[in-house]
Amino acid sequence: MPFLEVEHLTKIYGTGANQVKALDDVSFTVEKGQFVAIVGPSGSGKSTLMHLLGGVDRPTGGTVRLSGMDLASQPDETLAVFRRRQIGLVYQFYNLIPLLTVKENLLLPLLLDGRRPAPGQLEGIVEQLGIEGKLDAFPDQLSGGQQQRVSLGRALITRPALLLADEPTGNLDGANTAQVMELLRAIHRGTGQTILMITHDRELAQQAQRILVIGDGRLQRDEVIRP
Repeated sequence: MPFLEVEHLTKIYGTGANQVKALDDVSFTVEKGQFVAIVGPSGSGKSTLMHLLGGVDRPTGGTVRLSGMDLASQPDETLAVFRRRQIGLVYQFYNLIPLLTVKENLLLPLLLDGRRPAPGQLEGIVEQLGIEGKLDAFPDQLSGGQQQRVSLGRALITRPALLLADEPTGNLDGANTAQVMELLRAIHRGTGQTILMITHDRELAQQAQRILVIGDGRLQRDEVIRP
């Protein structure tokens, strides 16, 4: 059974003359441990797809199954717990809590779930992200690249089954883009983390193992770059 199964996924916003079909009958599967880039221009439906894959929104039609669970069929409370524990989300604009320190931002998903990090877990993530010495800083005291690394660490602290990254380099300069992409590749190589990355940049997408091309709400191409 594939790790992630997307079948005939459709999302419609609005009604009548104002109806917009953001996704139109999209189907694909992802195996555990794959690094997949989802590519498309603005308005193509790729961010809508990520929200549905992450259980943040519900489809108009079709199904998303992650580890055998049909996300859309779950009640809100069950889905919220599953999403918090099994899905890590990284956004373009970081979404860090400004009144919390770096350490508090990193640990927030665990604290919301009533859990503590395993021995050495926080230290390991901090070392991998290269943010030693920043744990007591607040987000506005960090560079954009550092904030995105904290956002990535926060998404990984729960050891999620799936990491979803929505334009994770879209707000960064060239040097920080390269650093964040290297981090994603290192995490994938080192842990076998399943990663789906949304991007409009085909050059960045080439660093993944596979590219799904979205256009006008439909899956237009499925390209395998490397095993």
